[in-house]
Amino acid sequence: MSAPLVMYWYPRCGTCRKAKKYLEDRGIPFEERHIVDHPPSREELKDLIQKSGLPVRKFFNTSGKKYRELNLKEKLKTMSDEEMLDLLASDGMLIKRPIVTDGERVTVGFREDQFEEVWARGNS
Repeated sequence: MSAPLVMYWYPRCGTCRKAKKYLEDRGIPFEERHIVDHPPSREELKDLIQKSGLPVRKFFNTSGKKYRELNLKEKLKTMSDEEMLDLLASDGMLIKRPIVTDGERVTVGFREDQFEEVWARGNS
């Protein structure tokens, strides 16, 4: 049995609430971490990004107000992965959510088919 799931989420985020409901409806146990009050550290982020197999830029909340205010769409084009990591670690609102992990696998955002594949089958 793998470690219990940890879901980094923001309670006012609709996508996060859908992900939470999905896990609850299927009886999949998980621990909640408020992504703004308790954001993942730089090291945790680095680990999550590596395990997800996704590029660092996929961890940015591109629909967030902060993202637009900082004009990150343009800035990310010229930033190194290390700089992007520093930026993500500096503010939980910049991180795409929810992030769900069991310590081995990582999903970013919520797509029901992906959750089905990774979390529902993986925990049965």
